[in-house]
Amino acid sequence: MKQKLIAYTKSPFSLFLMLLVMVSAVLTFGVLIYIIGYILIKGVPYLKPSLFALKYTSENVSMLPAIINTVIMALCSLVIAVPLGLFTAIYLVEYAKRGNKAVGFIRLTAETLSGIPSIVYGLFGLLFFVTYLGMGFSILAGAFTLSIMVLPLIMRTSEEAIKSVPDSFREASFGLGAGRLRTVFRIVLPAAVPGILAGVILSIGRIVGETAALIYTAGTVAELPKNMLSSGRTLSVHMYALSSEGLYTNEAFATSVVLLILVLLINTLSAFLARRLMK
Repeated sequence: MKQKLIAYTKSPFSLFLMLLVMVSAVLTFGVLIYIIGYILIKGVPYLKPSLFALKYTSENVSMLPAIINTVIMALCSLVIAVPLGLFTAIYLVEYAKRGNKAVGFIRLTAETLSGIPSIVYGLFGLLFFVTYLGMGFSILAGAFTLSIMVLPLIMRTSEEAIKSVPDSFREASFGLGAGRLRTVFRIVLPAAVPGILAGVILSIGRIVGETAALIYTAGTVAELPKNMLSSGRTLSVHMYALSSEGLYTNEAFATSVVLLILVLLINTLSAFLARRLMK
């Protein structure tokens, strides 16, 4: 460690870069701790049993229906987006020819879709799923919209994970007489599971925290959905509705604490599943 510091002091530019990296890391970590601490301090004192009542009323402003709707929305969106994104990535890496212009166009399109604001996805979902397909403000319309939002992320992370698997794995499988399809599903995909799950975890975070797109597609009804064509608000939409009304600011902070804990639990569970699959 001492030798490294001496090497840095010999070059002013290297010393400047080292200090810049350290300051950036400290600032990033400090901002993260400040945000989490601020949410906990403002929200934890207002967590009370009435916030977890099964039925929402204007007196208890319960978030339990929103929590259940959030879980349903995340599961439905992933059921739609993960197979499409994964199979597209498999085709682009394993079956498409190297240097294919169509492949380059698909990748460019996916990267472009990743940068589109969520409000644009919400307006598209409103026009296509809600109005044109006649789904109305429903869980299903919101799930389809969110699946389109996270599809580029899942596709690109899965593609990079599959590309990172060494070609020697495939060559050994082919040498033992296995076909391409068997090689992909028995050799390549198990080795690429950590990278694929990383994309799924990031997608879950975006789904759980999405607000703008769901206001235009799933609606803001604070009830448990009777079926997939019923309207319902997720936890982030619930928090936005409470804060925008200006009457339940404290409850909105309490909701943000629960949302933070929910995202942490989902990420922890996903990481645990990834480790189990690797073993």
